[in-house]
Amino acid sequence: MRAYFVQIKCDLGKSYEVASAIADSEVASEIYSTAGGFDLLVKLYLEEDQDVGRFIADRIQTVPGVRDTYTLVTFKAF
Repeated sequence: MRAYFVQIKCDLGKSYEVASAIADSEVASEIYSTAGGFDLLVKLYLEEDQDVGRFIADRIQTVPGVRDTYTLVTFKAF
């Protein structure tokens, strides 16, 4: 499994709804609210052969209230 972090920018006033929808879909390991350029930080794990681009497009970007995403790929945990 490989860990990914996805920063999510939400429509104004929708971050709690977006976080709840992602939590309800059970695709994320952890979900945090953040300050700055993005509203949420989502940690998820995917199989090595799973297409992260397709997963984000199908499972995260389709959540109502998601305006933009920025995905970080991880390599090694210390």
